Amino acid sequence: MAYYTQEQLQQLGFKHIGKNAKISDKASIYNCDQIDIGDNSRIDDFCVLSGKIKIGRNVHITPMCLVAGGEKGIVFEDFTTIAYGVQVFTQSDDYSGKTMTNSTIPKEYKNELMKEVILKKYSIVGAGSIIMPGVILAEGTSIGAMSLILNSTEPWGIYIGSPAKRLKDRKKDLLELEKKYLENKE
Repeated sequence: MAYYTQEQLQQLGFKHIGKNAKISDKASIYNCDQIDIGDNSRIDDFCVLSGKIKIGRNVHITPMCLVAGGEKGIVFEDFTTIAYGVQVFTQSDDYSGKTMTNSTIPKEYKNELMKEVILKKYSIVGAGSIIMPGVILAEGTSIGAMSLILNSTEPWGIYIGSPAKRLKDRKKDLLELEKKYLENKE
């Protein structure tokens, strides 16, 4: 995997690019001026990022993810991860047939749902999962692979399924590891 150099990243015109941020030169990134990327974060091959996006520190967006921030935006707080093929949407057409759909149709003929999405600190989303508009993944949320997330979660839970349901509590041992990691980084 080849990454852009720091100089190339600066030339792309990001709103902010943190120290040691790594972005694959095979990722497709639109609206760089609306994207804020924190220290030590990484975006891998074949990802598509567009719209308003705020990425904290030590965030990993793995290969083949779609992050569609749109007008409302997506926030990835520190230490979050989305695994292979995850899709995050802040906008969705009305599929009922009451209105027209798709990007080629003027807004007055559509009824789009537009809501911000937030992945709180320590959230991890398994491969192939889909996050819909308005979802807030609470701190420490773990989402199993191939899950459909339609609703916000409660802190430190493990969720699976389509639609995703809470399975059990998630351990918090990683909080101690974070302290050690941050002490060694300084």
